[in-house]
Amino acid sequence: MDARKVIAVQNASDTLVKRLVRRRKRVEVKYELEDEAGTSPASQEQEATAIAESNGGSGSGGGGDGDSIWEPPLWKQVLENLQTMRAARDAPVDSMGAEQCMDQGAEPKVYRFQVLISLMLSSQTKDQVTHAAMTKLRQHGLTPDSLLATPDATLGELIYPVGFWKKKVVYIKKTCEILKRDYEGDIPPTVKEMCQLPGVGPKMAHLCMDIGWGKLTGIGVDTHVHRISNRLGWTRRPTKTPEETRLALEAWMPKELWSDTNLLMVGFGQQVCVPVGPKCGECLNKALCPFGRNALLASPKKGSPRKSQKRKGQE
Repeated sequence: MDARKVIAVQNASDTLVKRLVRRRKRVEVKYELEDEAGTSPASQEQEATAIAESNGGSGSGGGGDGDSIWEPPLWKQVLENLQTMRAARDAPVDSMGAEQCMDQGAEPKVYRFQVLISLMLSSQTKDQVTHAAMTKLRQHGLTPDSLLATPDATLGELIYPVGFWKKKVVYIKKTCEILKRDYEGDIPPTVKEMCQLPGVGPKMAHLCMDIGWGKLTGIGVDTHVHRISNRLGWTRRPTKTPEETRLALEAWMPKELWSDTNLLMVGFGQQVCVPVGPKCGECLNKALCPFGRNALLASPKKGSPRKSQKRKGQE
C-alpha cells in the first residue's frame, strides 16, 4: 500500500471517531433535557427491567452467585479514582443538594415532607436554584397545611425560577392533598406508593426512602448518574433512561455502595464529567473510561486561521 492510501485510511479512521463522539454527545444532551416526570414510572420500570435482564441481572443488586454476575472491568480502580476526585466535596450538590435543604430541627414527619418537596423541585433544576426556593418555602412555612393554604400564584413566586415551576405548583398542591387524605400528612413509606404521587419518579422515590426514611431501596439515578455510568461502561449495554441505568447498576454493584453513588456521581458530573465538553484531560479515569479514550483520540477543532489571527491581534 503506497503512502497516499495509508494517509487516506488514517483520515477516514479519524473522521469516523469524530463522528461517533459528536453523535454520542448529541444523544446525551437529549437525555439531559428529558423531564423525569414526563414518563409513567410503571412503563419505565417494565422497559428498564427487560434492559437490566439483558445487562446481566434482575436489579436485585450485588447478590447471588458471584460467578454469574457481570461487572465492569477495573471498576474498583475507577471508583477509587472517583472518590479521590470527589474528596473535597465542594460541588454544588454537597452544600445545596437535597440533603442540605431541610430544617434539621423539624419533627420527623415534617422533615420527610421537606425531603420530598426538595426532590420534587430539584428535577431539571440546578442545586443553587432549588436551595434558594427551599429557603423561601421554609421561611413561608413548609408543611402540607401551609402549602395547601397558599394561593397558587404565591406558591409560584416562592419556587420560581425552578424548572417547570408552573407544573410543579400543580404537582405540589395535589401531592399535599394526597398526603393529608391518605397518609396523615406524612410521606408514603414505600417506593411504589411514592411513585404514584404527581411528578414523582423512581429517582426521587429511592432518594426519599434513603434520606427521609433511612431505608436503602435502590440507587437514586438522575441524568448525571445515567450519563456517567454509560460513559464509564458501567452498564453491560448502553441504557436509554435513568431507570434502565438504575437496574443495570444494581445488578452488579455491591449494595453497600448504593447510598453514596448518587452524591458521588452528581458532584463529579457537575465539576468534571459535564454533559457537553467534559474535562476528560483532567480526569483520573481518562485511560480507563471508554468515552474519555475516544474523546482524547478525537483531534480538537481547528479554528479559522483568519479568526485566530484576529484574536491574536486583539490580545
